Amino acid sequence: MVRLSIKDLILICFSKLNSTARNNNRSLTRIRSQNRNSLVQLDRQRSSTSSNSALEQLDIERGVCVPFRKYTPESVRNKVLESRGAILSLIGRGVEIVWKLGLYWSALVYDYTIGRDEEVVPFRARQLRNLLCDLGPSFIKAGQVLANRPDIIREDYMNELCILQDDVPPFPNQVAFDIIEEELGQPLEAMFSKISSETIAAASLGQVYRATLRDTGEDVAIKVQRPEIEPIIYRDLFLFRTLASFLNGFSIQKLGCNAELIVDEFGEKLLEELDYNLEARNIEDFFANFKGDRTVKIPWVYKQLCGSRVLVMEWIDGIRCTNPQAIKDAGIDVGGFLTVGVSAALRQLLEFGLFHGDPHPGNIFAMRDGRIAYVDFGNVAVLSQQNKQILIDAVVHAVNEDYAEMANDFTRLGFLASGTDVSPIVPALEAIWQNSVGKGLADFNFRSVTGKFNQLVYNYPIRIPERFSLVIRSLLTQEGICFTLKPDFKFLEVAYPYVAKRLLTDPNPALRSRLIQVLFKDGVFQWKRLENLIILAKENVAKMSSNPALQGNNTRQRSRELQVERKLDLTDTIKDGARLFLVDEGIRRQLLLALTEDSKLHVQELVDVYRLLEDQIDVPSVALQVAQELPSVARDAILSWSASVLSDR
Repeated sequence: MVRLSIKDLILICFSKLNSTARNNNRSLTRIRSQNRNSLVQLDRQRSSTSSNSALEQLDIERGVCVPFRKYTPESVRNKVLESRGAILSLIGRGVEIVWKLGLYWSALVYDYTIGRDEEVVPFRARQLRNLLCDLGPSFIKAGQVLANRPDIIREDYMNELCILQDDVPPFPNQVAFDIIEEELGQPLEAMFSKISSETIAAASLGQVYRATLRDTGEDVAIKVQRPEIEPIIYRDLFLFRTLASFLNGFSIQKLGCNAELIVDEFGEKLLEELDYNLEARNIEDFFANFKGDRTVKIPWVYKQLCGSRVLVMEWIDGIRCTNPQAIKDAGIDVGGFLTVGVSAALRQLLEFGLFHGDPHPGNIFAMRDGRIAYVDFGNVAVLSQQNKQILIDAVVHAVNEDYAEMANDFTRLGFLASGTDVSPIVPALEAIWQNSVGKGLADFNFRSVTGKFNQLVYNYPIRIPERFSLVIRSLLTQEGICFTLKPDFKFLEVAYPYVAKRLLTDPNPALRSRLIQVLFKDGVFQWKRLENLIILAKENVAKMSSNPALQGNNTRQRSRELQVERKLDLTDTIKDGARLFLVDEGIRRQLLLALTEDSKLHVQELVDVYRLLEDQIDVPSVALQVAQELPSVARDAILSWSASVLSDR
């Protein structure tokens, strides 16, 4: 039997079509050629529409509509062309960019001409990183984005651009202090009793100081935006989109979408990160999501001390995730701490749909009470309910080995252009799946799967939507932290039980229908699969009932204080199951057949399932709740029966 696992989710949804399908490259290349004419035609159609068409496409892919945008092509154009001085500044900036990038491009052409392009890749990659730093914050941010876009840039350049995540020069302290006073309308001395003389961290858009509030004595982190950054970014976005309009044909052939769409995705995220008021709201949302979770620490944000260019939040006094010995010395079990981190990441992705897009080691800390703490919430991404359901559909299709539908899931998620013929992918998916299901947990990691995917994107018009690029980066980064702290840590052994528990207990009725699809394969009920799901879900509940990062005699008391309900709450699932059994004739027939398959009563299987659950379910309480639902269930059953009778006539 195939066991449901998070590996299915990652392999199918995020690394898509892992390039073990090297044998399928010829067929993939052929389909790209076949699609070329239709893709170019699609590009012409898009080019003839308004500049907002790309944003409308983003809304369709995300399953949401954004009524008030910080970014639109029109708003950017109006801002950079609002005066003669602004136009002259734009021209000057354009000349600077074209000159510097032109020189770099000429060097690449020269390398290719004399046949040394491969041997000088490390040097040219470093040169590109330095060039982006020289061109300013927009280009630094673009480099950080490219460091996670294998569909756009080759892997050796990606590795060099990853340095931009942490190594950005700071700007002068006095400039930062002037911005704080201007934004908050008070002298520094009136707000803070002390402030660090050096930056704690510097990034592409701002830098961080440590300070102490004068009124309360609390330690805080102050994030300050780089000076005069907004006009530069607006000019650069206008120039990026102008250049993209000339690259649409090439982008359509390589990625299945126009280049303007990629710039619009980038522009939306960049302007969101530029607004520290929005980041403050992100922190509040994360704080609300994890409220009551005693394994996760989200800092408190001081809204009265925040503005569009300054953010003040609680100082996190934790241990950096790059120091395993310090974590052990604090009495924290490293494996337990990593379990907490993986569970928190999966909750963000599959439960909340709001997740931290940049969880590098500088943004994640181990608290001395065993909690995991996050900082820097400028780069977050949102998955709509629709996107989450499609991801779950992909898992269901993976479990049921429905490769054609899995390929269609990629189109629905925005990885492939609408209308693309996905038939050549199906054999590749089958090969990938058959190759992966037999692997043990020790042989699987996201890095190797992503590396194979990086090869595949050059053979098929695949675009990685920005939000899924952040998901991939988030998973890879957190896996890297796991391996740094504990090289033998099994990421998926933690992820398996969480996904099983969510599938069994999620209150969303739509997920319940996915559970039914998982439990039936080719019309046959999968008893063993149900048992596996229950066992894994119970394992997750038992492990997360107390903070698994706490260890030793000195933490037993704290562990007892953190105890929560240890039972697997299947009340909603049982109630929904009873309703479906009474109301849905198709489900009722399937379940009755499940008990009599192969000309025998499957009583023993039913008993085995009950034994797994008997210590988890308060039968009288569940029976009472089901009985309370009977009137409405009876009404639905009568309506369903009458509708079927009328339809037969």
